[in-house]
Amino acid sequence: MKKILFLFSLAAMVTCCNNVQNKSTGTANDAESDAKFNSLLSNYWETRSRLFPLDATQQGDNRYNNILPNDQTQSFRDSVAAFYQEYADRLKTFRRAELNSNDQLSYDILNYELDMKIKAAKLGLVDSNGGIQTSYMIPFQQFWGLPLTMGQLGSGEAFQPFKTVKDYENWIGRMRGFKSWSDSAVVNFSKGMKQGIVLPKALVVKMIPQMDAMVVTAPEKSLFYGPVNRFPKEFTAEEKARLTALYKDAIMTQVVPAYKNLGDFLKTEYLPAARNSTGISAVPNGGVLYTYLVKYWTTTDKTPDEIYQTGLNEVKRIHNIMDSVKNSVAFKGDLKAFFNYMRSDKRFYPYKTPEEVLAAFEAIHQKMKPNLEKMYGRVPKTPFEIRQTEAFRAASASAEYNQGSPDGTRPGIFYIPIVDAKKFNTTSGMESLFLHEAIPGHHYQISLQQENTSLPQFRRFAWYGAYGEGYALYSESLGKELGLYTDPYQYMGALGDEIHRAIRLVVDVGMHTKNMTREQAIKYMMDNEALDEAGTTAEIERYMAVPAQALSYKIGALKIRELRHKYEKELGNKFKISSFHDEFLKDGCMPLSILEKKMDDWARSEK
Repeated sequence: MKKILFLFSLAAMVTCCNNVQNKSTGTANDAESDAKFNSLLSNYWETRSRLFPLDATQQGDNRYNNILPNDQTQSFRDSVAAFYQEYADRLKTFRRAELNSNDQLSYDILNYELDMKIKAAKLGLVDSNGGIQTSYMIPFQQFWGLPLTMGQLGSGEAFQPFKTVKDYENWIGRMRGFKSWSDSAVVNFSKGMKQGIVLPKALVVKMIPQMDAMVVTAPEKSLFYGPVNRFPKEFTAEEKARLTALYKDAIMTQVVPAYKNLGDFLKTEYLPAARNSTGISAVPNGGVLYTYLVKYWTTTDKTPDEIYQTGLNEVKRIHNIMDSVKNSVAFKGDLKAFFNYMRSDKRFYPYKTPEEVLAAFEAIHQKMKPNLEKMYGRVPKTPFEIRQTEAFRAASASAEYNQGSPDGTRPGIFYIPIVDAKKFNTTSGMESLFLHEAIPGHHYQISLQQENTSLPQFRRFAWYGAYGEGYALYSESLGKELGLYTDPYQYMGALGDEIHRAIRLVVDVGMHTKNMTREQAIKYMMDNEALDEAGTTAEIERYMAVPAQALSYKIGALKIRELRHKYEKELGNKFKISSFHDEFLKDGCMPLSILEKKMDDWARSEK
C-alpha cells in the first residue's frame, strides 16, 4: 500500500513539475502576448489623440494644445475611417481567450467601439472630436459643435489651459485654425442643401444669434479676450504686451470673420433651405441613420418601437407616484393643474441673485455628505466646483458637468445656466439635478474612471451614453438613501426629472420615426411634466438636433436598476450597496452588454 502510494505521489510530482514547466513557458508566452496587446492599445490611443487633439486636451494631454484639425475635409474623414479599420484588423490577430481578464474586457470594449465607428463611416456619419455627428453635411447645430466649444475654450473658463506663456501661444494656434474650419463647414452645409440633408428651420433660427454674439467691433468686447484680462501675475510686462497684440490680431482677423461668415451664411442661404419637418426620417436614408444612432447611444439591440413602448409604460408608472405625492400635500386638482401650480406659484421662486442659486446647490451637497460613505467605498480625488454657465450660451444651455483633468489640476465643474435668478424654480428638481450632474453622478463616475491608472488610456477616457448617463440617472434614484427628497416638492421635482427621461423615449422616437411634429412633442412634454414652455422647447429642439442621444439615459438607468435588484435577490445578506457601486464604477464606461457580463462575474465571486 505504501509502495503504491509512493508511486502515485511520484507520478503526481512529475505531473506537477511538468505543469510548472508548462506554466512557466505559458507565462512567458502570456507575458509576451499581454505586452503586444497593451502596445496595440497604447498605439491606438496615441493615434486617436493626434486625430482628435481637442479630446486630448480635455483629458489632460497637452501635447497638441495648439492644433485645431479641419475635420470638415474628406481627407480627414478618410484618415479616420482608415484608422478604425486598421486597428480592427490588428485586433483580430489576438486570441481573446489567451488574454488576462482585464485585457479581455479591453478587447471586448475596443472591438465593440471599432465595429460601431466603421459602421458609422459606411453610413456617411462623421466622427468629429471623438463623437458621432449626424452627418458631415451638418457640421454643427444649436446644441453642440465646434463654434460653441471654441467660445467655451476661448473664454478661458473651460479645459483649454491658460497658465503659462506657452499655453497662451497654443490657443493662438487654435484661433487661427478656426477660420479654415468655418470655411469648410460652409462648404459642407452647402453640400447638404443640395442633397436634402439639412437641419430643421427651428434649429437654424437658434444658431444665428449664437454666431452673431461672437461678432464684435473691438477685441476687448470679445469672449476670446477673457484670457488677456486674466494674465497670470508671473507674466512679465513684455510678455503681456506681446500676447495682447497677438490676441487682438487673432480675434479680429480670424475669429470674428469666421463667426461672421457662419452667421451670414446661416441667415441668408441656409435658413431659406432648411426643412420644415421635425425628425431625421425626413432626410435621405433617415430611417437607417436613426436605427444606427439608437444602437450607438443605447449600446443595445432594442428597436425604436420597443423603446417607444417602454417610454409610454414608464410615463404611466411615474404618473401614478406623482399623483400620490400631489395628494400628500392636499392639492385640489389634477396633475396638470399641479404642474401649473409648481411652475407659477411665487413660493417656488425665492432667489434674487445667481449667487443664491449656486449656494442652494452647495447646501444640497453638504446635506447628503454623511450618507455618501455608506454608499461608496471609493471616492474621487479630483476637486469639484459649482459654477454659473457663461452668459453667451446660458439661454440655450442645460445644466452640465465638465470633467476635471486626471491629475486634479483642473476641477470637475457643475455648470448651472442662470439667465435670470428670479425665474429659477426650486421645484425644477434641484436635488436630483445635483445627484445626476455632480455627486455621486458624473463627477464620481468620470473622475474615478480617469483616476484609475490600471486602465488603458482608451478606457480611462471612454464614454458610452447608456453607461455614463444611465448611471447619472440611476444616481438620481438614490436621493432618499442619501437623505434627500424629504421635501415633497423636491421629491416631485425628482419624479419630474425621472418622467422627463421617460418622456424622452416617447418624443425622440416619435419625432424621428412616427412623424410627431415639434409642436406635438412640446405639447406632450408639457402635458406630462412641470416644465415651462421655454425649457420644453429647448429640450425638444435638442432631441431634434441630436437624434437618439436622449434615449441613453433611461435605457441605461433601467438596466442598472435591473442589475441591482437581481444581485440583491441573488446575494441576499451578502449584497453590499457600496461594493455594487464600487464594482460598477471600477472599470469605467462600457457598452451595457459587456457591463452585464462583468457584473454577473462579480456577483458570482461575491457568493
